[in-house]
Amino acid sequence: MSGRLANRRIRLLLAVFAIVFGATVARAVWLQGVRAQSLGRMAASQHRRTVTIAANRGTIYDSTGVQLAIGEQAMTVYADPLQIRDATKVAPLVARILRLDPKQVYEQLSDRAHGFVYVARKADAARAAKLERLHITGLGFYPEERRFYPQHSIAAQVLGYAGVDNHGLSGLELSLDRPLAGRPGRETLVRDPFGHVLDSIVSTPARDGRDASLTINQNIQGTAETVLRETVQRWHAKDASAIVLDPHTGAVLAMAVAPTYDANNFPGVSKDLQRNRAITDTYEPGSTFKLVTVAGALSTGIVTPRTAFTLPYEIQVADRRIHDAEPRGTETMSVATILSKSSNVGAITLARLLGKERLMSWISRFGFGRRTGIDFPGESRGIMLPADEWSGSTIGNVPIGQGIAVTPMQMASAYAAIANGGVWTRPHVVERLGDGLARPLFHRRVVTRWIARELTSMLQNVVLDGTGTLAQIPGYHVAGKTGTAAKPDPRGGYSTSRYVASFVGFAPATRPRVVVLVTVDEPRGAIWGGVVAAPAFKSIMQQTLQYLSARPDAPATTSAAP
Repeated sequence: MSGRLANRRIRLLLAVFAIVFGATVARAVWLQGVRAQSLGRMAASQHRRTVTIAANRGTIYDSTGVQLAIGEQAMTVYADPLQIRDATKVAPLVARILRLDPKQVYEQLSDRAHGFVYVARKADAARAAKLERLHITGLGFYPEERRFYPQHSIAAQVLGYAGVDNHGLSGLELSLDRPLAGRPGRETLVRDPFGHVLDSIVSTPARDGRDASLTINQNIQGTAETVLRETVQRWHAKDASAIVLDPHTGAVLAMAVAPTYDANNFPGVSKDLQRNRAITDTYEPGSTFKLVTVAGALSTGIVTPRTAFTLPYEIQVADRRIHDAEPRGTETMSVATILSKSSNVGAITLARLLGKERLMSWISRFGFGRRTGIDFPGESRGIMLPADEWSGSTIGNVPIGQGIAVTPMQMASAYAAIANGGVWTRPHVVERLGDGLARPLFHRRVVTRWIARELTSMLQNVVLDGTGTLAQIPGYHVAGKTGTAAKPDPRGGYSTSRYVASFVGFAPATRPRVVVLVTVDEPRGAIWGGVVAAPAFKSIMQQTLQYLSARPDAPATTSAAP
């Protein structure tokens, strides 16, 4: 090789080195000068990650301090598929320990398009700990709280539920979500190149949610749910509802629905089953509504309890002929007898004396046609036709509880006003939040104390020798009213086979402690409130009075023969 050729090659090699060196210097200048900030942020993001620190959700207690909804420790398992060495081996192991679908786990761990995937949200803490001890590269773990309902089906429709992110989705969990949820915090995790956490820096501490204490008593609630379940089974009914209410404070001691469900299994339960029908659903009340008609007639002074009327079996109202439930001849009935015997003709006669405008005023005064204001989401206002839309026959429908729809809570609150000496009290289910004060009560007078006493006496007669004898309780005077209402037919008019049977009343009648309402939707084999709903009322009321150690006010009385 000549010297000239050798020199040429050396110069070419030097030129190549010079070009590479220059490119390298230029690249370094570009990276350090122009891209420094963006690359620095990228590097920091790979070694630092800010995560949210979940706050512990507040506990929900019943009125005796029993836990109805609590936070349970769980562990969330996540993965970085880019760090999983062999998904075919890791996936079956993870699936077996966490009791997951192996195919689904494999799809997650083998998806290298993502650097982060959830393997299991809020997994069982013991199983997750077992998996963590295997130190599988690419798997990560962090603690989370899972909502748990230790009483299972007790008050499920009242409590509602919180979802996987611990946010309330239904019932009190929804309406109290903000105070229960608290405020989440923030934490920065510092990792090594292999993804292992080296340090954590808490920038904002989490603030736990406040606890909630309810007026619900889990013993009374459990009794009501058991009785409703047996009633639905006995009469092959569609569903049933019950309310137990303190008439003096408005505290809801129980609010039950049958059928019910285990609140821990809410994802597999239909929305229809999750509804709190005592608040959200309406029904035509039938004869229990006659209390309003009689109260209005007494309060305006157009009649007294002893005012007598000669009443035929049926009466013509516009284009309708309306008759009493049981065939009879023409009878003379006092106002008190009209209520105790539940005479449709008698109630319509009183309503005609009142007139449309005054009747509407009393309906509104008892709280029908508007929400009670109870601290529970989804309350219905009911259905009440405005006076200017009444037809000629409406004055014959509404006084006997047809052509108007109410909620169970509205009806229970109306009877509670009579039990409370004529004073209506707003019902409530939340007693207090955290260490705060109890919610202030709201009262308004509906009728005078004298009218309330007269109505109570009439309602006692309903149970003593009227349509509600199966509601008698040994040792106690009981005041109440039966209701039997045909359900509207979607094709028009009323059904001849579908009814709502109900009973509402209070005891001890001389010193009322509780109001109990029971509604049974579409019973079979019998339709009458005095037959279907009154025995359920008796069972709930009797056990509640015993639990509260209510002093008997009629120790010499005995129960009616079945």
